[in-house]
Amino acid sequence: MKKTTSLLALLLLCSCFETPERKCKDFKTGKFQFDYEVDGVKKTTTFIRTENQEIDFYEGKSDTSSIKWINDCEYVIQKINPKNMQEKKAISMKILSTTKDSYTFEFGIVGSPEKQTGTVKKILD
Repeated sequence: MKKTTSLLALLLLCSCFETPERKCKDFKTGKFQFDYEVDGVKKTTTFIRTENQEIDFYEGKSDTSSIKWINDCEYVIQKINPKNMQEKKAISMKILSTTKDSYTFEFGIVGSPEKQTGTVKKILD
């Protein structure tokens, strides 16, 4: 009887938590905007993503990276023409949750335990 009561309590607790929505396929391709802050200054990067490439536009410059999708919500990105050793490192990206026109993601250098998060807005399909 105690096991049944414990199991029932656990099921009730779990049903109270909502799993974040993840419609990752909606964000595999398109034009996106990423706003972030560096030393208190707001910066904006826009990028165009296809199934296997991403072109970033930042402060009048563009940069192209290849994309390898692990699953619908995770991919690895690597610059095609890196300018230094840091740019040669691949970055893992994981979509954590989605809304109608944005997604929250986690990213970090492949193999590193350090991760950061951000939110990207889709501005064009």
